[in-house]
Amino acid sequence: MDDRLERVIRQQLRKAGKQFEEAKRAYAEGRDDPDGDGSGVDRYDLPADESGRARIVCRRHAERRSVAVDAEGRPSCFDPGHPDCEGCAEDIREGFVETW
Repeated sequence: MDDRLERVIRQQLRKAGKQFEEAKRAYAEGRDDPDGDGSGVDRYDLPADESGRARIVCRRHAERRSVAVDAEGRPSCFDPGHPDCEGCAEDIREGFVETW
C-alpha cells in the first residue's frame, strides 16, 4: 500500500475515533443529567425531605442527615480523602447508601 494512502487512512480513522469518543461522552452526560440541573437526589433516586435534600445515614458520624447531593454523588458534608466519606459517595453512586 502506498505510504500516503496509509497515512490518510490512519488520519481518518483517528478522526473517526475522536468523534466517536466525543459523541459517547456527550451521550453519557446527557443520560446522567438530562435536564442539566445537576440534582443528585433525583439522579441517584434518593429519598428526599420537603426541602429536596437527600435523607441519608452518615457513615462517618453514624447519624441521620438531610443533605444536598451534587451531580457526582457527593453529599454536602463530603470530606475529600476521608475513607468513610469516600465510601458514602461511592455507595450513593452505586445505589447502596443507607437512607431513612
